[in-house]
Amino acid sequence: MYELNQKIKELVPYEPISGTYNIRLDANECPDNLPDNILEQFHQKLDEIAFNRYPNPLALRLVQSFARYYGVKPELVTAGNGSDELIFLIESAFLEKGDKMLVVSPDFSMYQFYSSICEVECETFFKNESLDIDVDALIETINANDIKLVLFSNPCNPTGKGITREQAQRLVSSVSALVILDEAYMDFWTESLLDKIEDYSNLIILRTASKLVGSAALRLGFAVANPVISRAIKAVKSPYNVNSISQAFGEVIYQNREYLQNRQKTIVRNKETLYNGLVDIAKSQTDMTVYSSVANFVFVKTPRAKEIWEYLKTKSIVVRLMGGCLRITAGTADEVGETLAALKEFF
Repeated sequence: MYELNQKIKELVPYEPISGTYNIRLDANECPDNLPDNILEQFHQKLDEIAFNRYPNPLALRLVQSFARYYGVKPELVTAGNGSDELIFLIESAFLEKGDKMLVVSPDFSMYQFYSSICEVECETFFKNESLDIDVDALIETINANDIKLVLFSNPCNPTGKGITREQAQRLVSSVSALVILDEAYMDFWTESLLDKIEDYSNLIILRTASKLVGSAALRLGFAVANPVISRAIKAVKSPYNVNSISQAFGEVIYQNREYLQNRQKTIVRNKETLYNGLVDIAKSQTDMTVYSSVANFVFVKTPRAKEIWEYLKTKSIVVRLMGGCLRITAGTADEVGETLAALKEFF
């Protein structure tokens, strides 16, 4: 009788929060759907797709549109079926048996999960009590433990904090390990290293269309690296990993620069309103900590996290419960207002 191996035997499929809620602030998605003028451009693109043909293997037009938006060379960009595909691909291809990688904590849990599937030894570097990364200590840990790959989100999911551009440069230049900076939330901050990507032999930057770009449904992720690393990523990925519809729609979205820039300003403004409102609430709560955020969400630590989470659900509002913490995405202005009002009612 066939039996599953130990590394997958006890795994259970990912199950999102079930039920229908008026306000969804649990997944760090963009709160607004795309406007009618962009949806109309999608319809026009559909007429150009040959559905009987495989998609472009390198997603060339999508990559060119992405590259123009961010000011990087198209040949340095690899498109993926979401950043998750690229993360798993890089961990499995760039590490060999016996190699060690390192993640930080708290951070996006899938980094370590994929390492277990790849059967790669994964060590953890813990942030300080303020949930900041001590960059010098991180550099020392990487070099002292023969780490081959280090991966973390910047800005961080779930804390909303980040290391500065200068700190990131110091890290990358001080280690021989491959450094992967997951900049999924960097659209909401100004400390990216995208413009320095060719200066380093050991740097990969990940970007996504699921946050600011508002296209989580398309599953689009991008890896940006120097020519040598980019060629290797393209060589190990599957040939047709991004479907034709996602390629066509993604090409359209990144051409709408003014719309994306205005959306960014709105989301940041709503996040600041959410953060300031939470800070005001926390003033009367001795055991509630609200962390400053440079992303599109706010991280809150409180022993009443689960109680608050359950209460918000009764108001048809869902946020992310993470142990003794809550991660609350900045929704629309109205959604932020309703959420803050519900929290004030709770307390």
